[in-house]
Amino acid sequence: MSTSPATTSDSPALPAGGAAAPTPAFSPLYQQIKGLILQSLQHGEWKPGEAIPSEMDLAGRFRVSQGTVRKAIDELAAENLVMRRQGKGTFVATHAERHVQYRFLKLQPDEGDANTEGPAQRRIIECRRIRASADIARALALRTGDAVVMARRILSFSEVPTILEDIWLPGQAFKGLTAERLAGYPGPTYAMFELDFGVRMVRADEKIRAVLPDAEQAALLGIDAGTPLLSVERIACTYNDVPMELRRGLYRTDTHHYHNALQ
Repeated sequence: MSTSPATTSDSPALPAGGAAAPTPAFSPLYQQIKGLILQSLQHGEWKPGEAIPSEMDLAGRFRVSQGTVRKAIDELAAENLVMRRQGKGTFVATHAERHVQYRFLKLQPDEGDANTEGPAQRRIIECRRIRASADIARALALRTGDAVVMARRILSFSEVPTILEDIWLPGQAFKGLTAERLAGYPGPTYAMFELDFGVRMVRADEKIRAVLPDAEQAALLGIDAGTPLLSVERIACTYNDVPMELRRGLYRTDTHHYHNALQ
């Protein structure tokens, strides 16, 4: 669909290739522009790491002022969806960037920091397609019985098993994901999801509780069954709050701690 010119300054034009989601009449104009930019991000018009059009170009595209576009981009930058680079422009945020990686990496060593510790060593125990149970389907906004990819892995630091993770992903979006691909990618897993599958995780909700492992979990982590662990359940979403990952991790805390900076 071609871009239609706005009839007033309160009615931004739609981007080429798609219609805007219904917007309440009382929504501020910059919020409408933010929604249209999000729609373009979701449709992959600009890939992670790529520059988006300038504020002037976006203002012309949507038939609004540059100030309105700037305010929309300010909010997107505050949410870590885009990154401003002085003298270069505004870029789609990517998990290949170190600061974005660490937004999702909450386990920190008691001694030193994540930079000195280095990346985790990953061992993939299994990765296969299964049918979603009712609770998995509910978490991923799927139907019970829909195909999902289930992976189990152990993350070790200094060769000490530290995290046991079970991960579920929508089968349609992650066709072709195998244990070999998970194990072979050298960078962050979320960066691989971006590069290989076009899925960018932009936010996550987590639930944390203290638990004791069962016999199998204790054996995989090399600990006694009476060792307390942190259980962290995460639902990670892509643009427009679409859930794309359920992750349940068991964290050892004898040499690490869960760190969250509140602002």
